[in-house]
Amino acid sequence: MPRIDASKLNLEETVVQVSRVSKVVKGGRRFSIRALVVVGDRNGHVGSGFGKASEYTEAIRKGVEDAKKHLIEVPLSGTTIPFMITTHFGASEVMLKPAAPGTGVIAGGAVRAVMEAAGVRDILTKTLGSTNKSNTVHACLKALRELRSPEEEAARRGKTVAEIMGKKRAQQIAEANATAAEQAAAARAAREEEARESRAVSRRGSGERRGGSGGERSERGERGDRRGGGERRGGAGRGRQ
Repeated sequence: MPRIDASKLNLEETVVQVSRVSKVVKGGRRFSIRALVVVGDRNGHVGSGFGKASEYTEAIRKGVEDAKKHLIEVPLSGTTIPFMITTHFGASEVMLKPAAPGTGVIAGGAVRAVMEAAGVRDILTKTLGSTNKSNTVHACLKALRELRSPEEEAARRGKTVAEIMGKKRAQQIAEANATAAEQAAAARAAREEEARESRAVSRRGSGERRGGSGGERSERGERGDRRGGGERRGGAGRGRQ
């Protein structure tokens, strides 16, 4: 599978877990920070990665860079997934089940982060076995990697989507995909507008702080000038006496 170019996507990062780990060496223990990060564009692309460093920010940055190298494309069916699937990774087992529109993301912390980053808005999930977040995230990504869209399956069989799923179901899927695309575009525009507003507020706040400090300095200077002028006038009057 060719690697997905992360620079062409508007990716958002989610820190799933940050832990302090240690390595025993001859001189004692060396402590470091390990971060598990999930990135996605909320429109069918998601990936996860690990970062390890001596500081939190550097570990998260490395995790984001690692996640961008392991992006996968998720075939969505409207706002959910095409079919039910269960996968294992290590001792963790994850079950993903399609849900009706309006259900929401029914999932735990690690699986929820992956689903929201991938752009799935309606799904039922269940985590069985080990609840280790790393294994859970990898099992979830493994399940998403094994999904196939109706178009891909029809092309593989040499048939049309209507022949495989029926005309009514194929029409419902097409309508759901169109609605989901409109909702994703609206949500993306809302996030971009919110980001622009937050940047404008931060710039305005920094400008007011700089302007306030300049005004205080000028006011102090005016007070000093008035005080100095009064002393000079008082000194001249004493000299004439």
